[in-house]
Amino acid sequence: MTLAAKQSDKTRREAVKLGKRLRREVGQAIDDFKMIEDGDKVMVCLSGGKDSHGLLDILLTLKERAPLRFDLVAVNLDQKQPGFPTEVLPGYLAKLGIPFHIVEQDTYSVVKRLVPAGKTTCSLCSRLRRGVLYRMAKELGATKIALGHHRDDILQTLFLNLFFGGKMKAMSPKLASDDGRHVVIRPLAYCTEKDLAAWAMVRQFPIIPCDLCGSQPNLQRQQVKRMLQDWERRHPGRVESIFRALSDLVPSHLMDRRLFDFAGLAATGRPDPDGDHAFDDEEFAMMSMPTELIIHQP
Repeated sequence: MTLAAKQSDKTRREAVKLGKRLRREVGQAIDDFKMIEDGDKVMVCLSGGKDSHGLLDILLTLKERAPLRFDLVAVNLDQKQPGFPTEVLPGYLAKLGIPFHIVEQDTYSVVKRLVPAGKTTCSLCSRLRRGVLYRMAKELGATKIALGHHRDDILQTLFLNLFFGGKMKAMSPKLASDDGRHVVIRPLAYCTEKDLAAWAMVRQFPIIPCDLCGSQPNLQRQQVKRMLQDWERRHPGRVESIFRALSDLVPSHLMDRRLFDFAGLAATGRPDPDGDHAFDDEEFAMMSMPTELIIHQP
């Protein structure tokens, strides 16, 4: 076998492994949070970016293999951005043979008119998109609205809320919509952006970039993204540990009185597994701390 053939074979094997990993992670998230139930009609919001393309692609595969019976319909919101290639997604979706709807609404002009130059457009744009998508979900009789947010989006949102909102809050994998009429799901909650970018290359999705907010490099979200990437590069496993922590909260060791009855706390005379021994084993902290920051106690 030639070197080129060996490299091609290796590439194919890695692509197969990547596809299996993504399908497993999406299937696990769906099962963990009961995102999709038998008889559901899932409206997949397709922006044209790598994440929503990956979401639709994986759900189409799982639909054929899953024991659950559910339907998929793709919806794209044409926001009338200048130069938007209107023919790309209809042609692609028609080839897939999936029901789809292209909704035309000029939210681009609204955002440009209302948001001053240089200011962040994401918040208003997101609100306008949500309103249109909720309306479409109602018209189509969709029982679930699937969005393409992934693990990195969830972690970035956590730190944005910590740094700028003063809240311990991330993105929920499953929640009720703003109007209370729909259930929104994020089946990519366990998937990394890196894997989704690699899968987009493998599958050669027709990617359509967002010209509205994609050109805003100084967004706080972009800064947080770079921070997390730097952490992962310098301390492999740190980001994964933070993500696991979102599923392992200890309310008695936080400060939210709505989650834990601090006022009613009293000694019981019985051992408490969540008692005051959070740092009895400090080796994990010492191991991960730079040497120059370790303070040796006398």
